[in-house]
Parts: sequence; structure tokens; C-alpha cells
Amino acid sequence: MGIDWMPVKQSIATAETFGTVGVSLLAPDGSRWEHQGDRSFRAASTVKIPLMIEVFRRVDRGELMLNDRHRLAHADKAEGSGVLLHLHDGLEVMIADLLYLTISISDNTATNILIRKTGFTAVTATMRDLGMPRSTLAREMKGRAAQGDEPENWATPNDYVTVVGAILEKEAASPASCDAMIALLEKQQNPRRIARYLPAREGVRWGSKTGGLKGAVQVTNDVGYVIGPGGRLILAVFCEGMPDQHQGELSIGEISRAALLATGILDEPGSVRPT
Repeated sequence: MGIDWMPVKQSIATAETFGTVGVSLLAPDGSRWEHQGDRSFRAASTVKIPLMIEVFRRVDRGELMLNDRHRLAHADKAEGSGVLLHLHDGLEVMIADLLYLTISISDNTATNILIRKTGFTAVTATMRDLGMPRSTLAREMKGRAAQGDEPENWATPNDYVTVVGAILEKEAASPASCDAMIALLEKQQNPRRIARYLPAREGVRWGSKTGGLKGAVQVTNDVGYVIGPGGRLILAVFCEGMPDQHQGELSIGEISRAALLATGILDEPGSVRPT
């Protein structure tokens, strides 16, 4: 008997009374379900996942080392999320530190430093190699959507389920590097989206990379996975046009809860995690 996706469809229908939603799900049995899975959404900080992979591939090739140091300059500092923007010029950080800040708290300054060490062309080539034909990294992080004729970073839900799967299957880079990337994803500091209703108990693991933009274009995204008693679910949920981040996070949480129950990853949801 196949998976009954009706609760997920209902959650998406509710969410789409507030904005536009794209969802891709990879169930424990290997089946994939999608809603606007190939539609292009503004990637926001979810694009930091393929950037992370490109950095680790360079580590695997010996072109970078995790303990390589970078001295923070005033020109490095980017608006938006993160802490490096507020720290003193001249601070020394390692590549490992930059990766942690990029993934766990979505630090835009750390991200842009890594982009400059790798390059847009290389990251885009890695995306294509990973089976992400419709997603791009075309600009640095600025804490806002692209304006005027600026290029934008685009993503599709299907592409991002594919790339998370490549990390979990140890295909995105060396097994050791994939293990390190999984550890970084599991240090995500925002539990209000995919993990919103996950019970905090032994045997339940999750990791993700959030993304968001405020302003004229309201964007709320989360891409990741949940591993529970019923197996593993990979999720990518992209929302645009919601009234605010709170509604976007609630919508992602409700869609994720419906998917976790539908696929049997969990037999019952937990209460809302504290902010």
C-alpha cells in the first residue's frame, strides 16, 4: 500500500492561502512526492549547502585545509544574518569556523568569504555535477533579494532534495567530508521550521539549512532531513509571499509534520519547539 499524501496536500493548500509554496519529499521507501518541485524559488541561504560541498571537495583535493586561516577585514562584512558583521576587524578565523557559521547560524559574512575562495563558476559546476540542473549561485549574500538587474540565486525543491540525499549517501564528497557536512547540518540553530514539531527524544535526528529574505519579497525556506524510528525523510520546503517569517515558519512546520506522519517517520508529533 502506498503512502497517503492527502494530509500533506491539505497542509500545502492551507499554506497557499498565504503565499506560494514548493515542496519535494523523499520518503523512506525511496518514493518522491512533489508540489511545484521544479518551480524556481529564491534560494536565500539554502544555496549555502552546495557552497559547503564545494569547499569540502577542495579539502578532499588538498586545495584547502580546514585549519587554513582568514583574517577578517572590514570589506568582508555583509549585511543580514550572522555575527562576524559585528566582530572586530583583524579577527582570525579558520575555514572550519567559516563553515560552522555559514551553516549553523547562516552568517552572510562567512558565506561570502567562502564564495570568494571558491567562485561562482566552481560552485555552479558542482551543483550540476550533483544533479541540480535548475539551481544557481550567481551573487553574494546581501541580506536582501536581488534588485534591479542584479542576478539572483535560484533553487528548486527537487534539486535540493537531491543534494541533501547526495550528502547523506556519502556521494557529494569523500565519506569523511560527508560525515562532517552532516554534523554541520545537525548544528542548525533554528528549530522552528522542519523541526518545529519533532519530539526531543532519543532516536530522532534532524539537520537542515534554512533560508529567508524580508522586504518586498518575503521568503522562508528550509531544506534538510529527519531520521526517526520509521526511517529517513528528506524535505525541501520553499515559501514566497507569506505575510511574514512567522507564517512561513508555521507553514513549513505544518507541512513537515504532515509528511513525517504520512511516511511513518514518527507515529505522533511533539509539541512546538521553543524559539
